[in-house]
Amino acid sequence: MTPPTPGSRLPAWAAKKRGILREARPLRRMLREFGLNTVCESARCPNIGECFSRPTATFMIAGTDCTRACGFCAVDTGRPMPLDSDEPRRLAAATRAMGLTHVVITAVARDDLADGGAAHFAATIRAVRAEAPSARIEVLTPDFKGDVDALRTVLEARPDVFNHNIETVRRLSREVRPQSGYERSLGVLAEAKRLAPAVLSKSGLMVGLGETEAEIGDAMRDLRAVECNLLTIGQYLQPTRHHLPVVEYVPPTVFSAYSALGRSLGFRHVASGPFVRSSYHAEETFTAA
Repeated sequence: MTPPTPGSRLPAWAAKKRGILREARPLRRMLREFGLNTVCESARCPNIGECFSRPTATFMIAGTDCTRACGFCAVDTGRPMPLDSDEPRRLAAATRAMGLTHVVITAVARDDLADGGAAHFAATIRAVRAEAPSARIEVLTPDFKGDVDALRTVLEARPDVFNHNIETVRRLSREVRPQSGYERSLGVLAEAKRLAPAVLSKSGLMVGLGETEAEIGDAMRDLRAVECNLLTIGQYLQPTRHHLPVVEYVPPTVFSAYSALGRSLGFRHVASGPFVRSSYHAEETFTAA
């Protein structure tokens, strides 16, 4: 492990250009034309240049202001605007215009809404199905406070992949995501599999927050116990000085070990590496599964 020191540079394996490449500009213009947001931009993802130039993106619906304030997340916290009822149609149109074959849709947490935004997720899935019927749809949802009816609303719209991140190990969960919970997230994944057993379930972990390798192994086993099929593991990178600090930079050899352990535990696919994020190369992850 490589602990950071004040003013130190990132290790080579953790350093990556964050800027948007010239090849990515057409996609950015298209997103603005359709009036759509992406988590790639809002969460300051280090892969944004690579993904936008492919072109692919993770759409973020229900606004850009989150009702929660997780210690790792760069998405703004604030009072959200009312839902945009035309957003599902525009997102579906953009899916077709981009020629996407695998669409990833996420959202801010909307604890201000009775259903946490579940109906908006469902409307977006249905709109994409109508506009691009051959496209696969992956949703990355908040926990909806564990509301089973909200989960049912999303899953009845028939996404191909249901993703909900546990983010970190049990011991650190309260510090990293104080308005969520490790057990609640496991419960969401378990309930999603019960409601829609044919839908692939997926989750993600960040490393470098002070967890141990044994704790990551325990988290993997907890995910398999609720029949989670796909897993992503990536290095946490502090988005601003106001967010949780990086405790250590995990070397590529450890990511490889996590991948091997995940396969031995029965995950259909484990994407593990410094720059892996929840929806990074999501189509390849689906295909590998």
